[in-house]
Amino acid sequence: MSKTLSVGIIMDGNRRWAKGKNLSVPEGHKAGSETLITLLKEYSFLKKEHGIEHYIFYAFSTENWNRSKEEVVGFMVSLKKGLSVLKKELTKIENPPKVVVLGDRSRLEEGIQNEISKIEEETKGNKGTIAIALSYGGRDEIVRAVRKGGEVSEEGISKALDTAGIPDPDIIIRTGGEKRLSNFLLWQAAYSELFFLDTLWPDFTKESLIECIKEYNARERRHGV
Repeated sequence: MSKTLSVGIIMDGNRRWAKGKNLSVPEGHKAGSETLITLLKEYSFLKKEHGIEHYIFYAFSTENWNRSKEEVVGFMVSLKKGLSVLKKELTKIENPPKVVVLGDRSRLEEGIQNEISKIEEETKGNKGTIAIALSYGGRDEIVRAVRKGGEVSEEGISKALDTAGIPDPDIIIRTGGEKRLSNFLLWQAAYSELFFLDTLWPDFTKESLIECIKEYNARERRHGV
């Protein structure tokens, strides 16, 4: 592949997937976490065959803090386990990507913050990206970027965003049937091609992603029109 791709994914539908199977919401989040890890295992293949080098996964928004305490706690339990598994899986990937966490991590518990810092430090020199948006909101990200006090220009703001150094997404995929960005990468999505799938996130597969890439390659992209 001559061109590398950056893909953003809004991982929606864990709760509805669980409800449809008479499972608890935490079990839905657990299944969603497993889907993410399964996709990560295909990182080398998808990079080689389809050019995908950068991923940005929307896992937990600033608004998600308003959900029930039980659901938030259940998600955080899945997150802890997921970070541990992610760390192990990275060692199995040839030329593994770096891991970056986007968002206001100050609201996360200290143990999770420490695990995030460790995995970011250990992978910071790697090429390619697995970015996970946690306690993240696009508007909040822009406000925090402006508050840093740098140059107020497109380039200056881009450098101050959580995604600095990560290419803007060529493609944004949302699972779960909803057709909106829900405060995800509002600045970076200016020219992204959008895909809205009815598939619930735990049912999303490598093949689902490849179908989106095939359609993306068939689209005619016209910036500024």
